[in-house]
Amino acid sequence: MRLSDFDFELPEKNIALRPAEPRDSARLLVVQPGHAPALADKHIPDLLTYLRSGDVMIFNDTRVIPARLMGIRHRGDIQARVEITLHKRVAADRWIAFAKPGRRLALKDRIEFTSPDTSTAIARLCATVLEKYESGDILLEFDAGGAELDGAIAALGSIPLPPYIAYKRPADVKDLTDYQTVYAAHDGAVAAPTAGLHFTPELLAQIDGLGVKRLCVTLHVGAGTFLPVKVDDTANHIMHSEWGSVSPQTAALINEAKSNGGRLICVGTTSLRLIESAADTLGMIHPFHDDTAIFITPGYRFKAVDMLMTNFHLPKSTLFMLVSAFSGQDHMRAAYTHAIETGYRFYSYGDSSLLFRPS
Repeated sequence: MRLSDFDFELPEKNIALRPAEPRDSARLLVVQPGHAPALADKHIPDLLTYLRSGDVMIFNDTRVIPARLMGIRHRGDIQARVEITLHKRVAADRWIAFAKPGRRLALKDRIEFTSPDTSTAIARLCATVLEKYESGDILLEFDAGGAELDGAIAALGSIPLPPYIAYKRPADVKDLTDYQTVYAAHDGAVAAPTAGLHFTPELLAQIDGLGVKRLCVTLHVGAGTFLPVKVDDTANHIMHSEWGSVSPQTAALINEAKSNGGRLICVGTTSLRLIESAADTLGMIHPFHDDTAIFITPGYRFKAVDMLMTNFHLPKSTLFMLVSAFSGQDHMRAAYTHAIETGYRFYSYGDSSLLFRPS
């Protein structure tokens, strides 16, 4: 398919720079192809009316780390400022990262990260550039590893807000909680699983009260999720990979619920991509502990997922391709047109949608 098939005009006023308060006060566009009405304007708490006992909801419990680091590149007596965004850990002391400006970096360059806060227990961290890849990212080897490195990143880094927010305002202390789900449990993401940002402890308790089983998987969302598609033919796009895990117990509980007639509802495209990666051709979910680079476009045959809750995505993005595959390209184009015209807020801090597959 052509990249232009997934383009649309989005006014600046529809891009959310802050989340709704409280979290569950955001709007929810329900998209049910073949149903009357096909589009329904709701709010997050109305999600409860579309759930039933025996369903299973899948949440991504990754936790966003402060992966944006400001540093100084040292090469002999020459110094230059550089911004690093970590996006995939590959060893205890090594991360693949994006660098800005990346062209100024060379192999064996040393980068020093420091904190302007002199009271910080960890005030300095250094890394060496080991590799530069054709994709534009780099491999960094830090002088610290494991828990020591994690502590240094936490002390020196900042929350890496999505580019469409970061271009308009800097991250602040409010983002430390706003850009994190209330059920985050495992450090490793550099971007939030944003559909989950709408849930409060009270809403989760109400879901439990319906007899809906809540299960967690982990997919560490990488900054590659924001990379633009640079090819005209989507078949030529190389998808970024992310590490994910589905435990044996979670896989068994999903399969049991499905066998008893329960529907599988994924909260976020990250949960969906991981579940579809762990599913076989018969829709059975298997334990999974690996990278996934699954790329879902129209024509993909979904193996397991019945419903998807997700925020509104960028034009020409792999995620808009995914939702177009899930509910149908024409249906999603109509849904996005409606959302724009009626003032829905887009992207990470925006409103959400509940998508059904065509009946």
